[in-house]
Order: sequence, then C-alpha cells, then structure tokens
Amino acid sequence: MSQPALINRYRWYELVAIYVGIFVFLAFILAPFVEGFIVSLKPLSLLFSSPYKFWPENASFAAYFTMWESVPGFARYIFNSFFISTIVTAIVLILVIPAAYAFARFKFRGSGLLLGAFLAVNMFSGAVLLIPLFRLMRSFGVLNTYLAMIMPGVAFLIPSAIWLLRTYMMRIPRELDEAAFVDGASHFYTLRRVILPIAMPGITVVAITTFIGAYAQQFIYALTFNSKTEFMPLPVGLFAYFGRQEVIWNELMAASFVGIAPAVVVIFLLQRYLVSGLTAGAVKQ
Repeated sequence: MSQPALINRYRWYELVAIYVGIFVFLAFILAPFVEGFIVSLKPLSLLFSSPYKFWPENASFAAYFTMWESVPGFARYIFNSFFISTIVTAIVLILVIPAAYAFARFKFRGSGLLLGAFLAVNMFSGAVLLIPLFRLMRSFGVLNTYLAMIMPGVAFLIPSAIWLLRTYMMRIPRELDEAAFVDGASHFYTLRRVILPIAMPGITVVAITTFIGAYAQQFIYALTFNSKTEFMPLPVGLFAYFGRQEVIWNELMAASFVGIAPAVVVIFLLQRYLVSGLTAGAVKQ
C-alpha cells in the first residue's frame, strides 16, 4: 500500500501556517518589484502625491514608450550588457569545467590552499581593486573596449563558479571514471564523454549564476574603464535617467523592467535545468 504524500500528513492548521509563511515570504520578495512596476505606470507628477494610492486611476504604459526618447540608444545599452554577460559566461565555463573536475577528482599539493585563495578573492570588493585593474587594462591596451569589462568580470566570477561546480562534480560516483579508465579512456575523454553529460544540470546552474553576476556588476567597471557610449552596459544607461534637477522615476522603473527582460528570459528557458541542478544530491538514491 502506497504511503500518503508528506504534505497530506499535516493537520489543517499546520497547512495554513505553511501557506501563510510562504505568502509572507513571497510578499517581502515581490513587494519591491510590484511597487516598481506601479511606479512605471504613474505619471511623474503623481509619484509623490498624497494620500498614497496603490493603483493610480490614470495608470498607463506611456513611460515604456517615452523612455526610449529620454535616453537615446538605450537598446544599445541592453545589447552591450547581454553581449558582455554572454561572453563572460562562455569564458568562465570553458575555464571552470576542467578546473572543477581537477579539484573534484585529483589530490595534488596545494589544492586546499588554492581553493581557499579562490574563496578569499570573493571577499574583495571590485572597488578596492579599481586602480590596479585600471593600470592593468591600460597596459594591455584594452581601455574603451568590451574587453575592459569582460576581463574583470571573468576574473571575479571564476572562483565562485569553481566552488559551485566542484561541489556538484564531487557527487558524481568515481566508479564512472574508473570504468572509463579501464577501457583505456584518457582524463580529457572521460571529462568530455562521461562527466559532462551527467554534470549538465550543475553546469547550467553555474552558467545562470555567472550570467546574472556578469549582468549586475558592470556599472563600476564601465565608468572606470570606458568613456565611449557605444560600449556602455545597461547600468550606465539606467543612470542616465538621473538628471541634475530631478530623477525620471517612472521611466527609470520602466527601463529597469525592460533591461532585465533578457536575463529573465534566459532564466525562464533554463529553469528546468536550474531546479534539477539545485536539487541534485538532495536525496540519496
């Protein structure tokens, strides 16, 4: 006889408490986005009117059309962010996959120290290293190019990606490697034909987190390493809505939702792999 689902074992008041807790949690998470969307629908003259109205009577999507005129070339900013994040993600994956496999499968001198150094890198803010990075970018001759933002993004996102993917690969049974070695396979062949297909959910998680990280951290690098508008990413385009005398809040919110749309689409398309990657190894088969 099959056992009832675990959720059915709760009493009615326990179920109420669970769903109320979920609702409160989602309310805290989604409240800023809901308010931001409502602000994008309000006319600028009514944003600070009193008394406060949750849903304005004359709400419209006018800001989603006028935002393109207030900041010419805003589509270019979105393209730049998407392009930079995509290149950063591709480079990080190319470098991280073999590195994570090596740390997960081999014991070599200094591996623990090196992993600790990777973890320590994430403790440094990008602002602390701006001057050394600027001099480095200048010596490479990549200022005012896409590379000026791609290279720092790759450097700061590799450590966390190695830790995340290494943990996932350590859950893959070593017997698979040993069986491949018995058949005469090399380490590279084993990684490419045996480990990679199994590790795809974990790789997808790393790809998504890297893409989001690269999409979000471009502002300080762009202002420091770039002075040409054609290479500026989305955060700089959003900053353009901050005028000298006022902030165009409704257009800023509209531009924010339009700007994050590519990242949301990527996450939506890969959410099945994201969930499977995050839950892999949660239960023992």
